[in-house]
Amino acid sequence: MKQLLAIFLSLSSFVASAQITTGLTGIPDTSFNNPGAYKKELKYHPGISLVTTTTMPAVKQDTGIVYCTTGTRQLLLDVFAPKGKSRKQRPAILIIHGGGWRSGNRTQHHPLAQQLASRGYVCFTPEYRLSTEALYPAAVHDLQAAIRYIRTQGRQYGIDTNQLAVLGFSAGGQLAALLGVTGNHPAFEGNGCHTKTGTEVQAILDLDGTLSFVHPESGEGDDSKGISAATYWFGYPKKENAALWEAASPLTYVGPHTPPTLFLNSSVDRMHAGRDDYMKILRQYGIRTEVYTFEGAPHTFPLFEPWFHQVVEQVHAFLQKVF
Repeated sequence: MKQLLAIFLSLSSFVASAQITTGLTGIPDTSFNNPGAYKKELKYHPGISLVTTTTMPAVKQDTGIVYCTTGTRQLLLDVFAPKGKSRKQRPAILIIHGGGWRSGNRTQHHPLAQQLASRGYVCFTPEYRLSTEALYPAAVHDLQAAIRYIRTQGRQYGIDTNQLAVLGFSAGGQLAALLGVTGNHPAFEGNGCHTKTGTEVQAILDLDGTLSFVHPESGEGDDSKGISAATYWFGYPKKENAALWEAASPLTYVGPHTPPTLFLNSSVDRMHAGRDDYMKILRQYGIRTEVYTFEGAPHTFPLFEPWFHQVVEQVHAFLQKVF
């Protein structure tokens, strides 16, 4: 109860205090995209190849589905599902893109959604409001609405709504972990779309997403050379509203009801700040948690071979154990 009160107080201060709004341009930031990331990393990893979507006869795809409307803003997602009927209901995965809470788009993980759908999962790739459009916690509210939408579509897509995983890369990994540890917490629900449906999930898959903005290992919030991505998202430098930064940190909420969690990490240590402390807590409660590190891999490893197929197999293997 004290922890939940602290969350509300932090969010209240977020609403009441003056914020940095110069980042609210209303224009999508396209600086982070797969081809650009490939061009950057090719200099350091000449053997990599960019993963793209392919024709998969066993997978059906529905795109541009409105999962929630906020004001006049329609939030879209795409669905990748196995073709054909199944005797058993299928598990679902919400796949969240990265981009520093400011850039990126929902199509970046279409190849991952395709591959996981071919292995029997129904995958959803949602967009969410980035920091050029709305500050924290808008993105969290949007994605909780996406979880609720998935739960309402169980019959249509043959989903087992008790087997729902959230997967995210980079900023999407932080968001996936935050969604997973705060399911059904009123402070994070928002007030739009399918509000009578729960937001609990049964597994978290974090691909190089930070677990804490305030942990000693965290590299987020360095504004010495310009406003950082996290500062743009929160609207406050860390030193001015550390409570808000802590309130957005998944590590703050880890406990006996946290879902099983898999970490897939690059060799960039700051991208998984707080991970070891998070895992220690889960192990104290006997909750499954695993980590696989791709030695020598860049932060953007899930977008490229030779790492992409390993990501698919690690995710599939973990979910087989959990589900």
